[in-house]
Amino acid sequence: MMGGMASEQTRTTTPTTTPASLRAPAEGEPPSHVAPRAWTARLLVVGIVLAALNLRPAITSLGALLEEVRDGLGMSGSVAGLLTSVPPLCFAAFGVMAPRLARRFGPGAVVCAGMAAITAGLLVRPYLGGAPGFLAASALALMGIAVSNVLMPVIVKRHFPDRVGSMTGLYSMALALGTSTAAAVTVPMTEALGGSWRTGLAVWAGLAAAAVLPWLPLARVRGTEPGRGTTTGAVVPAREPQAHRAARGPGERPAGPEAEAREAGSPQRAHVPRPAAHGPARGGRPPAAALRVTRSRTAWALAVFFGLQATAAYITMGWMPQIFRDAGVSAGTAGVLLAVTMAMGVPLAFVIPRVATRLPHQGPIVVALGVCGLVGYAGLYLAPAAGAWAWAVLLGIANCAFPLALTMVGMRARTGAGVAQLSAFAQSTGYLISIPGPLLVGVLYQHSGGWGLPLALMAALMVPQTVMGVLAGRDRTVEDEAAR
Repeated sequence: MMGGMASEQTRTTTPTTTPASLRAPAEGEPPSHVAPRAWTARLLVVGIVLAALNLRPAITSLGALLEEVRDGLGMSGSVAGLLTSVPPLCFAAFGVMAPRLARRFGPGAVVCAGMAAITAGLLVRPYLGGAPGFLAASALALMGIAVSNVLMPVIVKRHFPDRVGSMTGLYSMALALGTSTAAAVTVPMTEALGGSWRTGLAVWAGLAAAAVLPWLPLARVRGTEPGRGTTTGAVVPAREPQAHRAARGPGERPAGPEAEAREAGSPQRAHVPRPAAHGPARGGRPPAAALRVTRSRTAWALAVFFGLQATAAYITMGWMPQIFRDAGVSAGTAGVLLAVTMAMGVPLAFVIPRVATRLPHQGPIVVALGVCGLVGYAGLYLAPAAGAWAWAVLLGIANCAFPLALTMVGMRARTGAGVAQLSAFAQSTGYLISIPGPLLVGVLYQHSGGWGLPLALMAALMVPQTVMGVLAGRDRTVEDEAAR
């Protein structure tokens, strides 16, 4: 797997030989041409994987024990729906802060602090007593998840610009593995530890504590600051949109220094001066204007697509075990079924980004995932117990819209600064869109007494998700659209 990653040349960037911005450059050497120390590159990969493993157990471990938590804390169905809406609420509220924090402290330091917040929140939330304390501690853990969610694509784009597809796939695989493992083992582990749901939830703080360790030395690595442009003299990896390539006549070369750098395609490619991160560049030129990402239709389509896939994911993680349990499936088996759904993302989260980066339009992948989701929801309504394993697999495939959305974030922006802004905008806006979904499902479930209306809602939301995904998958960049 690592060998495939090393050889991949994705469509999103100009190939480079090594990750950039991992250590200070030698005197007179441009920052983007500096090779990292081997141990730093390996530690960065380990840190990314461990961080990704911790981005969902706080949610799926709760889903597996939701009935026990509701009984223990005296929650109604509506309050439980509010609890399952807390993740997207926190992701929307805190995710937008991530680029600003990264500019001030560095992305590595922010991710390190995020892992520490996850550790503290998971450790104390079962023992604070009552629903308010449980919600507050959950919010602390989710705050750490939120900033890490936004910064992972930025870190991948900056330090592995020639392997965006592979590194996004590795990160997404680890995320899916952590998600499915928490869903599968929380119930049996709780029973093995004495049967207390409090212990079964708190034990996941140990995994988060392990993720803090590799980020402690990486916290000093600053690199280019998100949202500030590239460092002076950096070569900007840029991908020319297919529409621009088609507009050139036969034999006509693309114009401009950036295009020449793309055409060179070698480690000795053209050097493109860029404005410094702070203040005017040499020669008196002012810094490049800030990207107004909200002027891009692709950015809005990607944000809505991200929000609707997040709605489906958090409804699935929070409520799917309860759907199976209400159909007569045991608690342990319901947890395993959720784990199967999440585990589908382990192989597919590596395959889908690699395929997506090789396609000029990601729309066909979006449509295929949407069809799987519609069939899965129909199956849950018609035969939830009889076809449980098939529906779990289909919904797991549909949930792979998440790694596809992350990949499109990297593909729809040309620069690291653009990816930082697009990632923050798409994820914060998307999670804001997803907040009502899990809450509404809980209200419909409580007042209708069954799963017919909630499943109809979930199926209906899959249609606009597919439409927005097709629009976001078109071959263009937000920088081009925002400049019009």
